Amino acid sequence: MANDRHRLDLITLGRSCIDLYGQQVGGRLEDMMSFAKYIGGSPTNTAVGSSRLGLKAGLLTRVGADHFGRFIREQLTVEGVETDGVLTDAERLTALVFLGIRDPDTFPLIFYRENCADMALSVEDVDPAFIQSAGALLINGTHLSRPNVFDATMKACQLMREGGGRVVFDIDYRPVLWGLTGKDMGENRFVADAAVTARLQQVLPLCDLIVGTEEEIHILGGSTDTIAALRAVRERSAALLVCKRGPDGCSAFPDAIPDSLDDGVVGQGFRVEVFNVLGAGDSFMAGFLRGWLKGEPLETCCAFGNACGAIVVSRHGCAPAMPTWDELQLFLDGTERPFRLREDVELEHVHWATTRRGTYDELTVLAMDHRSQFEEMCAKVGADPARIPAFKALALQAVDRLAKGDTRYGVLLDGRFGMRGLEAAADHDYWIGRPIELPGSCPLVFESSADVATELATWPPNHVVKCLVFYHPDDPQDLRDRQERQMLRLQDACRKTGHELLLEIIASKNGAIDSNTISRTIQRLYDLGMKPDWWKLEPTEDQTAWVNIERAIEANDPLCRGVVLLGLSSPEAELIASFDAAAARPIVKGFAVGRTIFADAAEQWLAGKMDDEAAISDLSSRFSVLIAAWRAAKSRAAITPVPEALSA
Repeated sequence: MANDRHRLDLITLGRSCIDLYGQQVGGRLEDMMSFAKYIGGSPTNTAVGSSRLGLKAGLLTRVGADHFGRFIREQLTVEGVETDGVLTDAERLTALVFLGIRDPDTFPLIFYRENCADMALSVEDVDPAFIQSAGALLINGTHLSRPNVFDATMKACQLMREGGGRVVFDIDYRPVLWGLTGKDMGENRFVADAAVTARLQQVLPLCDLIVGTEEEIHILGGSTDTIAALRAVRERSAALLVCKRGPDGCSAFPDAIPDSLDDGVVGQGFRVEVFNVLGAGDSFMAGFLRGWLKGEPLETCCAFGNACGAIVVSRHGCAPAMPTWDELQLFLDGTERPFRLREDVELEHVHWATTRRGTYDELTVLAMDHRSQFEEMCAKVGADPARIPAFKALALQAVDRLAKGDTRYGVLLDGRFGMRGLEAAADHDYWIGRPIELPGSCPLVFESSADVATELATWPPNHVVKCLVFYHPDDPQDLRDRQERQMLRLQDACRKTGHELLLEIIASKNGAIDSNTISRTIQRLYDLGMKPDWWKLEPTEDQTAWVNIERAIEANDPLCRGVVLLGLSSPEAELIASFDAAAARPIVKGFAVGRTIFADAAEQWLAGKMDDEAAISDLSSRFSVLIAAWRAAKSRAAITPVPEALSA
């Protein structure tokens, strides 16, 4: 494991590309109409999987000086993978792979790797200090297929061994990448070839761990008899050998090769429906290494690898499907899981919640997603509503002037009047929220097509879907049923399109409020299966209400990001007065407030009495007052916590 000498547990070396996965399942690749974009390439996938499991991982590769190369680097950073070794090639493009899911046995793929960036890796790219900053190096069979990448791989292996580290070999045999099949045969996993066997065997004396499927063992050992091939490998290497056997698990051989695969150290497989085998081997490797590099018994390493592989074969994609450590522990806890593993609601929620981007101990948002209110304001001052987008674009400038890149800040803007601001926000790392509800609708109606998922599919993935619902637990049954169906439909759409959901509940418009009203609402929605990433709730000075709210959330979804306060157009002093009660609860992270901040400036600007600079200054100033008040309330709460016994 990583220690004072090794800041990284693992460096993976080799392919780094863009996976373009067909989103239509059950058809030919020729019939695919749309594709999901993920980072890919076996070593890249394994680096992501290892990082998610708690290892400190880095990657040595090349990417193009293009949009996809930047995407790979950004995603690796999000995943916690060290990118010092991700080099930019100004002359070549980032590689692409098109993949499809035809049936449980057929996964067509086409590699676009002609003169691509990662295959230009050279010995000059191998920095001894970087290699020896890790305790282990993972190499890949594909990067032995050309002289320059072979030489780079061998140099990295020698440096790792000289530094006292260990070398891991993922055979990763793709005949098409050795020029042994037609370019449309990317899914073909085995073609016997003596020259390939000879090339692969050159690295064997440097290896401490070798992992492959039976077909990959065949090419490495030069025989289609698995035991004979393993024995041929053993003659050339004392490494731990691991043979992946799909649903039958794996067999590991630390010493002499017995007469049967079942006589090795056998890790039992997990019976799950095969949805997509692509990426399962990379996930197996990540899981196995999580055990092996942490000194776990060989049986545990096999269990980790098999479990990770089983999880990934149930999902769409490779890198994004990789389990986290929390998820792996849940899968291995002994609970009976459905054969169609992707239908396991608990496991899928943990996967979603533990792979979300970023963490927020504090979040302060300038909310300017109002639509009907701006139209009313224009009518009041005689302004053309066509001017509204220009004012809303100032919101991001006001936030940026105050935040200066601090990701604890955010904006909430709508797609009707606030699109220019949303577009500009793409160049920043601020939290971005966007409403989906038709303003004022009760029962809830979406401001989009009848199928809300088709609308969300057009939104950038970092747009958090905000939905305001006027909902009270004592509403008439018919009203509750209609609204609950809409909320459940929205949550399903958000998960399928990869968007976080902020659920804003305003109960005071529909009935009386006491210390239990909002917690009852939250509990009711959790009982239905709702698990929004965020809650946005009305301010109140009732401390007991906040205790009850926090308990309801923590009991039902401890992975919830938290609560932000809404403003309800409250006067500034009144809103600030409510902060102390909310700030006393750790589940409340901040606020998303609008009219308290922008109402005066918007009216004057629309009336032509205030210019852009004055409006930005006014917005920033009012926003900063609330932020300072919130932080002060949090500081007071840290000194004098509210007792838990306040709950009713």
